[in-house]
Amino acid sequence: MLYQTASAISMIALKGIAKLSYDHGLNRLNNRLKSHAQKSLSCIVATALFSSTIIFSAMGFTPNAVSAEQDIRLVSAGAGVTELVLALDAGDSLVAIDSTSYIPENLNHITKLGYHRMLSAEGIIALSPTLVIGSDVMGPETTLKVLKQANIQVIQLPATTDESQLMSNVDTLGQLLNRQDNAAKLKQDLHLQLQSLQAKKQQVHNASTPPKILFMLLQEGRGARVGGKGTAADIIIELSGAINIAEFDGYKTLSQEGILSLQPDIILLSRRSDKPDGKTNEQITQELLQEMPLIAHTPAGKNGHIQNLAAQALLGGLGLSAINAADTLATTLITHSQQSVPSVNTPLK
Repeated sequence: MLYQTASAISMIALKGIAKLSYDHGLNRLNNRLKSHAQKSLSCIVATALFSSTIIFSAMGFTPNAVSAEQDIRLVSAGAGVTELVLALDAGDSLVAIDSTSYIPENLNHITKLGYHRMLSAEGIIALSPTLVIGSDVMGPETTLKVLKQANIQVIQLPATTDESQLMSNVDTLGQLLNRQDNAAKLKQDLHLQLQSLQAKKQQVHNASTPPKILFMLLQEGRGARVGGKGTAADIIIELSGAINIAEFDGYKTLSQEGILSLQPDIILLSRRSDKPDGKTNEQITQELLQEMPLIAHTPAGKNGHIQNLAAQALLGGLGLSAINAADTLATTLITHSQQSVPSVNTPLK
């Protein structure tokens, strides 16, 4: 368009050159060409800006309103990952979570996907996410490959088994979700909490006989599965300063007689459920003793030292729920230890 306009102006100018002196006519022509070119360019820019404004307005926002935060459509696959997303105040970026994740009621509109190890690429792509974040066991690999081919960013966070890796994952999420300030605050809070937990752990260790703890996972239609070394429950027990009485690796199904032979001081109990268990420890104790009456003959059963361990604390390694569970357990152990020591003003019998 600019070229055609310039050609037309040139033809008009050439006719005028015959009536004017060469120098005067040429200078006048150059001035007119520059002026018209500038006006044409201004029109082109204005038209482009006007068109882009119409397009953006039709999409529901203006160019100035576009931000990285608004572009994020997040799928979180893994209980530990989702906990951190919520702790960073990035729940408004979520479009879907996996079946192991827990979210508050105000976010119940978010789509629920399947198990984080068995995700469906089609279901995720239909949500038009820009980012999928999960643990190192998120999968299957074929699904992750399809998501990447669809230009969806896929991030797998390493398993958290210590404070250093947990802090690193918080930093990574802070960067990905544009929550750097929140990440710095969360890291500070976690560090203080872990310091406090370490002090409680030392206090438990200083007791004459550290309590022996047994973790039981109950599932309808199956026997009690006891958590041994290397399990999520073992991490929580170790963090609290207590001793996991189950010395085998992984999980193992034990009968009532097998549990009785271990004579645990405290029993931690968890049931597989899609929702947090709101029952009190007293209710949990009564239900367990009805199902497994031989447990009443263990120190834990006799003293009523049976308590619930939230299912979400067993998912995602060293996560927020696991730290909270270990802190609660350590506080309980200290309380029990103080209650078992006679007061200096109480005469011994």
